[in-house]
Amino acid sequence: MTPAYKRVLIKLSGEVMAGPQRFGLDPQRVQEIAVELDDIHRLGVEVAIVIGGGNFFRGVTSENQIERVQADHMGMLATVINALALQDALEKCGCFTRVMTAVEMNRVAEPFIRRRAIRHLEKGRVVLFAAGTGSPYFSTDTAAALRAMEMKADVIMKATKVDGIYDADPVKVKDARMLPEINYLEVLSRDLGVMDFTAISMCRDHNMPIVIFNINVRGNMRRIVLGEKVGSLVSQLQATTP
Repeated sequence: MTPAYKRVLIKLSGEVMAGPQRFGLDPQRVQEIAVELDDIHRLGVEVAIVIGGGNFFRGVTSENQIERVQADHMGMLATVINALALQDALEKCGCFTRVMTAVEMNRVAEPFIRRRAIRHLEKGRVVLFAAGTGSPYFSTDTAAALRAMEMKADVIMKATKVDGIYDADPVKVKDARMLPEINYLEVLSRDLGVMDFTAISMCRDHNMPIVIFNINVRGNMRRIVLGEKVGSLVSQLQATTP
């Protein structure tokens, strides 16, 4: 089986690391995710990962009146915790990994250096990018878009809890329709909440395709990298929805 993509960037939210408990780390869920990542890596795909920290702390939605810049830095540290946990799980699968952070913390991870990160991927290591962009006011969605451009990834695969992009909230609207394909401008103009405005705009400007998929369906990552149509594709396609 020949993969459809040579190099992918996978965006994982912190929430998927928490499993059903919705806070902290669920070791079983982390291991399940690691097994699926290892599976696509064994196909010969170069795998980079950007991970969020919402299972511990979400700076922008903090209700405890912590100053925004301070809260965002706390959120960056939460992403490092998740990256280290996933690194451990991947290495238990026999996967060689590197954690690279946008905020230097040399005792636990490498600082992000673009050329070094690319070299790690070329050597067959899974690279986990933590601490977002290293700057406040930027989400991990934006970090994923940025790292995908820097790594020259073929696609961004964004893991979610739903099957793809819907024209309305499927939890609230019974007849919400899933959109298998949609273009960047539609996502922005209809405010569909796929990724934040900055991330989608960056992907549009650099023609970086995004696949939105349900990580809770086992095997979805493998199907995507093998070229199957899974979830929703965001690209430069002509508008197809009213």
